[in-house]
Amino acid sequence: MTSETRTALLTDAHFDAVAAMMYARTGIVLETAKKPMVQSRLAKRLRATGLSNFSEYLKNVEDAEGEEFGQMLSALTTNVTRFFREPHHFDYLIGEYRTKLEARLKQSEPLRIWSAGCSTGEEPYSIAGLLLNEFGPQSNFRILATDIDPQVVERARTGVYSPIDPASAFGRVNKTLFGNDVGLSSETVSANVRKHIVFGTLNLISDWPMTKQFDLIFCRNVVIYFDAAIQARLWPRFQAALKPDGILFLGHSERLDDPHQLGFEAVGTTIYKSNSRG
Repeated sequence: MTSETRTALLTDAHFDAVAAMMYARTGIVLETAKKPMVQSRLAKRLRATGLSNFSEYLKNVEDAEGEEFGQMLSALTTNVTRFFREPHHFDYLIGEYRTKLEARLKQSEPLRIWSAGCSTGEEPYSIAGLLLNEFGPQSNFRILATDIDPQVVERARTGVYSPIDPASAFGRVNKTLFGNDVGLSSETVSANVRKHIVFGTLNLISDWPMTKQFDLIFCRNVVIYFDAAIQARLWPRFQAALKPDGILFLGHSERLDDPHQLGFEAVGTTIYKSNSRG
């Protein structure tokens, strides 16, 4: 490693180039205030690639057939998640929505759920574990769990986590998720849970290959990284991807400004029902 690599400076022009590339390819907005973070995280990529400055690195990102851009994406995205994050959403499923959900899980056509922006997998595993714990192993559902970052998708597929705090509101789901002998160290999610989930890589601003509509869509703490223009394009796409009366769950700092105009009805805090009738 050269002294140049250790002291490489991310100039304003370099930052602007990174921000423009991220926005064009992913829709993610990098504010100027994020420049120190970008400098710090991409300095590690400089060392990993053996390049001496950010001009060389950016050329490498642009020239590579997606490989180094994927590494840059992983470096610059934040994957903060945990089991049963935003618990009021799960309370809604087994509370106000329980009767409809229970009936739907008994139908021959599986309940279809999309975890859009699944990160390292705690969200889809929380959903699956809760449904199986509350409604039994015969529950008929499928979860599509997607994220733009292939590295976090691969980690999610492994299904290895520290168990949920037994004293927490959803600690009772531990046995369903991990089996009877749950310890304090890392555990692997049970095959009986994993079989309900398919993981994949998907860029939300690109075309969506799914053709069937979903009963439930969880897209939480994802659209906050997009600007208003991209959000405005996503809302009708989510609405179209939901079945009539399907439910969209958003993150705690995300809102639909005019749900009715977008074909939704607010039914809880950051919980929206599609009013589409097909």
